[in-house]
Amino acid sequence: MDAPVRIPDAEAVRLLRPGDRVDVLATPAGAPDAGPAVRARTIARNVPVAAVPEPASGPEAGSGGREGALVVLSVPRPTAARLAGAAAHSHLAVTLC
Repeated sequence: MDAPVRIPDAEAVRLLRPGDRVDVLATPAGAPDAGPAVRARTIARNVPVAAVPEPASGPEAGSGGREGALVVLSVPRPTAARLAGAAAHSHLAVTLC
């Protein structure tokens, strides 16, 4: 299944290409700088990038308070559910494998 994932660091997403493999990490959103007490957890491992959509432009760009960039990942359904749940409460990041 293809799962769109919004990554706050748009510049990191622009480095990705379809076929790349990534890990998706989550850190709690809104957490004060707690130093080493706040650790990233891995939500998805070694998943393929299916697409990197072009950023929106025009008056609708940035609507709804959405920032960052989308990346579409090919993941099993349970992983898609974990990604959606983590995105609701965490900042997501990708690392190339």
